[in-house]
Amino acid sequence: MNLQYLLKRVGLFLLTIWVASTLNFLIPRLSPGDPVGAILGAMQAQGATIANSAEIIEAFRARFGLDEPVYVQYVKYLWSLAHLDLGYSIAHFPSTVTDIISNSIPYTLGLLSVTTVLTFVIGIFAGALLVWQATPRAAKTLITIFLMLAPVPYYLLAMILVFFFSFTLGIFPNSGITSPGRIPGEGFDINYFLDIVYHSILPALSIMIAGIGGWVLGMRGMMVTVLGEDYLTLAEAKGLKNRRIFLRYALRNAMLPQFTALAITLGYVVSGSVIVELLFSFPGMGYQLFRAISSNDFPVIQGITFFLVLSIATAILGIDLIYPLLDPRITYNRK
Repeated sequence: MNLQYLLKRVGLFLLTIWVASTLNFLIPRLSPGDPVGAILGAMQAQGATIANSAEIIEAFRARFGLDEPVYVQYVKYLWSLAHLDLGYSIAHFPSTVTDIISNSIPYTLGLLSVTTVLTFVIGIFAGALLVWQATPRAAKTLITIFLMLAPVPYYLLAMILVFFFSFTLGIFPNSGITSPGRIPGEGFDINYFLDIVYHSILPALSIMIAGIGGWVLGMRGMMVTVLGEDYLTLAEAKGLKNRRIFLRYALRNAMLPQFTALAITLGYVVSGSVIVELLFSFPGMGYQLFRAISSNDFPVIQGITFFLVLSIATAILGIDLIYPLLDPRITYNRK
């Protein structure tokens, strides 16, 4: 690989992280309201009596550095990010942002990474089969149903699934990640793991059913351009089996652009699926981000969005560097 190109891509990666981190710092501070005052106001609205609230607000502002000039906060913010120090949560002090993220990210990665990969695999195969002449009519009809469901929002599908499979049939639970009262045992508890999987089925189905149609549309368009290529005609003239032509020649070449979209989609996994996690009380990153925005918890907002930016930028950099391994026709050497 060209070293100059590699350095250029890494430099662009670092520049993207810096610009996104700067916006991540500025946007929450442009919103109206004071996070410390909002927390105390919420406590008073619930009937709590807080003496010397003004002094408490000033003390907390000083503790989190909110009383300092914005440029001082910015420099300290960048210095902390460089050391991966995300600070403390304002709304859940003394919990650290790292603890909040580390406790919620396994649920988000476990749910969205699996559903994203499964949706991608099913979608690209379905999209390729939709325009392949040898595909049975029944399979094409089933794929068309997924295309019809593509415009339906995933949270609407989630509510429909909850109504039928939870409230009507009682097959799956409607919220939570484990059964009430269940706690993990020592070491790896297979029953606890299976309980989490069981509670994740409905959220996963809502995301997958809504997402398959998008991959089908993209793959169908790529397959249409591939079907007229000369190498397919040559493969047919050689008498190769229809399955081999489909998998090794048509599907393999048509799916390459889809990998870029898959990498970007996997990068977004870190942010979680906010509405689905709220509907199912799933304690993932999306749920934590919603709570942080609701309470103007700057450190948690900045921490989650920083991880989101870092994951997306890393995914794009990774797919850009390994693309020649997927398609030998691509080279980074300038001629």
